[in-house]
Amino acid sequence: MGDGKEKAGADTRGAERPDAPNTGPGPLPTAARGGPPSAAQDRDVADFVRRVRELGPRPATGRGRLIFAMDATMSRQPTWDMALALQADMFKAVKAVGGLDVQLVYFRGAAECRASRWVSDPDALAALMARVFCAGGYTQIRKVLSHARSEAQKLPVNGLVYVGDCMEEKIDDLCGRAGELALLGVPVFLFQEGQDARAEAAFREIARLTKGAYCRFDAGSAAQLRELLSAVAVFAAGGRKALEALSGRGARALLKQLK
Repeated sequence: MGDGKEKAGADTRGAERPDAPNTGPGPLPTAARGGPPSAAQDRDVADFVRRVRELGPRPATGRGRLIFAMDATMSRQPTWDMALALQADMFKAVKAVGGLDVQLVYFRGAAECRASRWVSDPDALAALMARVFCAGGYTQIRKVLSHARSEAQKLPVNGLVYVGDCMEEKIDDLCGRAGELALLGVPVFLFQEGQDARAEAAFREIARLTKGAYCRFDAGSAAQLRELLSAVAVFAAGGRKALEALSGRGARALLKQLK
């Protein structure tokens, strides 16, 4: 894809791990408003929630661990404000459940891929996200998957959330990394912004291999995306029982789609 992207450097194993992501100056643009979700998007939402609920409950002992990865390349700039708000909101839903540690991972620019420290406070994570800004570059999904594998080899990871709009890597390489995550029991939940067909094919396959889920979103499906992100966070924090107990008008509406 073009969209002001610059060529990224060679891939490396895993992601860099400073205490917090780099920061950047300047205000973020306001997200463009889109129309109502299409019937195809509704089917994707229903299928996404079904796949989340089909997952087996995680062990009751210990805290849940969720990796949240973002594509911060320039093509995502137009809807960055909306995405940041939704991504921060998802963790507020787990305050009542508790027991969730989250790590933020993002990539942008010329081979820049970074991971934050693990945090347990949703407000702290929102603050970390707000400091990330977009920069031109190619996708580095392979690094994200490799990093998640490394983290899961140290301690169990209950899920990897990935939000992006395109894929500019070899799909077989990504599937190989996804297979490694599957062996470690890490489901990948992929949220695609936009209509890129190559990205959709890759994201769906990664979700299938890891027993995760895939869903497309745009500026017109913000409410649905918020509910889906919250469902994943609640699942990682408390397993299937916590997900079944998730309350709220949006959550009830999503559960109805499963009937």
